[in-house]
Amino acid sequence: MKKIATYRTLGTNNLESSKTFYDGLFENLDTLSFSPNDRSWFWVLKGEDSMFAVFIPYDGEKATIGNGSMTGFLMNSEAEVDAIHAKAISLGATDEGEPGRRTKNFYGAYVRDLDGNKLVFYI
Repeated sequence: MKKIATYRTLGTNNLESSKTFYDGLFENLDTLSFSPNDRSWFWVLKGEDSMFAVFIPYDGEKATIGNGSMTGFLMNSEAEVDAIHAKAISLGATDEGEPGRRTKNFYGAYVRDLDGNKLVFYI
């Protein structure tokens, strides 16, 4: 096995709002984005083998947040963590933990997206 996971999906109840939020969040990253259908939107970091996507649940039920679930985005520097955290807040995310050193080897910042999904930006 080369990697444990190469993509992450989150549920949304408003695909257009989620698309706008994540387009803004990723605007300074070298990403490709596409929608293979009317229920989802994907972002792929160019040159990488990982994907991030938002979906309207296929079972027709309301999307809900996973208690204890979190999606992490690995950044290149503390400055990038600080900048993307600020960007997320400016796009309507809720602060869940300002940027800072949590352990000797972990610098991170936490937000909840427009649907309440918890995100962490870290190095």
